[in-house]
Amino acid sequence: MGGCSPINRNCAALCGDNVVKIIDTNRSEGDKIAQIWQWDTEELTVGLPAEYAKYLYPLDECKFVDNNRKLLLTSSHSATVLIDIKSRKCLFYARTPMAHSAELLPNERIAVALSTHKLGNSLELYDIDSPEKVIWKDSLYSGHGVVWNAKRESLYALGYDVLREYKLKDWQSDNPSLEKVAEWPIPVRSGHDLSKVDDRRILVSGHEGVYVFDVESGEFSPFEPLKTTKNVKSVNYCPKSQRLIYTKAEKSWWTHNVYQQSPDKVITIDDWNIYKVRTPNRR
Repeated sequence: MGGCSPINRNCAALCGDNVVKIIDTNRSEGDKIAQIWQWDTEELTVGLPAEYAKYLYPLDECKFVDNNRKLLLTSSHSATVLIDIKSRKCLFYARTPMAHSAELLPNERIAVALSTHKLGNSLELYDIDSPEKVIWKDSLYSGHGVVWNAKRESLYALGYDVLREYKLKDWQSDNPSLEKVAEWPIPVRSGHDLSKVDDRRILVSGHEGVYVFDVESGEFSPFEPLKTTKNVKSVNYCPKSQRLIYTKAEKSWWTHNVYQQSPDKVITIDDWNIYKVRTPNRR
């Protein structure tokens, strides 16, 4: 597996097709970043019923959660899966059509942003012990990103043209929900990804560029390192290594390259069909 553990905050997880790759953002070989190891979905989903494996292709997002002990995967086909990294055991599985992003919330509940659903675009809430039941949902057109801010006890969700803030409501009851407390129009067309920089700032990416959202002021400002970069699909800042990792469409909507900016030199990580990149949670 190499010398880098997912708990090492220099690492980042890349996912696409049916593969999760782990890289060390501090290591490079020439003009390419060093790959540490990779897993395919069969290796990562012990306990997942075989008939459901097809719904994990293609992978859309992989996110370290629970102090980097678990990996939360979403598939733009039809699945959201939570995996214990050490045992590779599948802890949660739900059929979630066109799931683009998920987040693990307190009390082991999972929020999922979907861009296509038989009942419409939505933000859905699940209990880890009842994956077959949607316990709450809200309409969110083209849901593409969710991030949890523990300090503010807020969930931020990105749609096509809006960013929303939700608070936990009746969270200790049998009927928990998320209460929308604020909504802002975003300055980029077709919002595609959210990534937390710190407790105050969130990166928002879209077709026209990347912006920084200040959660205290509610204001957006251009993200200078990618000010002139178009068609950014995801962007993620690794606070430990101070590296910026992002993906963008080069040839078509479905083909993405991954880059690292450090801070001036841009290194190609891979030429691969992936959407999002994620560094481990800060501890």
